[in-house]
Amino acid sequence: MDDRGGSFVAVRRISQGNTCHSTSAEVVAGSAAWLGRGLSCVCVQRKESDARPSFDLTPAQEECLQRLQNRIDVSYDSSIPEHQEALRALWNASFPEDEFCGLVSEQWKEMGWQGKDPSTDFRGGGFISLENLLYFARNFPKSFQDLLRKQEGDRSIWEYPFAVAGVNITFMLIQMLDLEAENESAFDLLYCITFKLMDHQWLSMHASYMDFNSVMKATRRQLENELLQEDITRLEDLPSYSLLTR
Repeated sequence: MDDRGGSFVAVRRISQGNTCHSTSAEVVAGSAAWLGRGLSCVCVQRKESDARPSFDLTPAQEECLQRLQNRIDVSYDSSIPEHQEALRALWNASFPEDEFCGLVSEQWKEMGWQGKDPSTDFRGGGFISLENLLYFARNFPKSFQDLLRKQEGDRSIWEYPFAVAGVNITFMLIQMLDLEAENESAFDLLYCITFKLMDHQWLSMHASYMDFNSVMKATRRQLENELLQEDITRLEDLPSYSLLTR
């Protein structure tokens, strides 16, 4: 964070040690490398011949990175009280006027889970995917509710399931970022931006349920392109950040 209060992502692959090199190479949609550029982040294809200066993570950045990695390693466990409470809090944030009927009930389908037990949908994203949804609901409630209730745009008859889409976005970001962030909440903020961007792409593509994978690919390409822009020094500078409302 700087005096503007921005959220930064400073990055490297864990397996490549403490340094990595930035390059202006073509963006790749496959195995992305996230490389430090001051306090911004870029997603580029790494070239061994690149001679630009390396970027070392500070001890504080390493600590935040480790905390984020630890969060990502946690699987959802319905027997853990903290996980139960987070799921209950997600329901209350999503449907504050509706009575909560339990951790396993048919009402969860209203939110876009595949069945009556949301825990079966957390396999791809882990507990952090629940934390991401809860962060979104608490920090950008209007955007969250707009997406949950499909209140914006000319919607398809067959819409994407909100909650399952959220888990997929967490999983996509984990793959893209390779667990890398400078401050821990930056990942959560990037999640909110990406979810809103995904819905924006959904509407612009006039997509329906069977188009979800294509929309996710388009979302990833757009996010990568935005992160490559030279004037991006914090997540709030991303063009798609403007899609969010609190």
